[in-house]
Amino acid sequence: SYHLAQNYPNPFNGTTVIEYTLPYTARVALKIYSVAGQLVKTFHSINQPQGTHSVLWDGKDDRGIAVASGVYFYSLETDNVRLMKKMLFLK
Repeated sequence: SYHLAQNYPNPFNGTTVIEYTLPYTARVALKIYSVAGQLVKTFHSINQPQGTHSVLWDGKDDRGIAVASGVYFYSLETDNVRLMKKMLFLK
């Protein structure tokens, strides 16, 4: 089954790792949202093979600008499922 792990470390300062597992090859988008629901960062929207994958987030948005400290949500989105977790970024 699909699995979205809790990011680590959490809370984080600098960088954090987000891991997820796919039961089969799927088109995946991993996105980060602000607590207000605004899209902050999109990591990919590509086909990925079955297995465990990870991304490293450096606390910057899609434009390369550092985000503010606070609560953020990250989402694993495919055609069949959307999983979401919460994380805390501290500067």
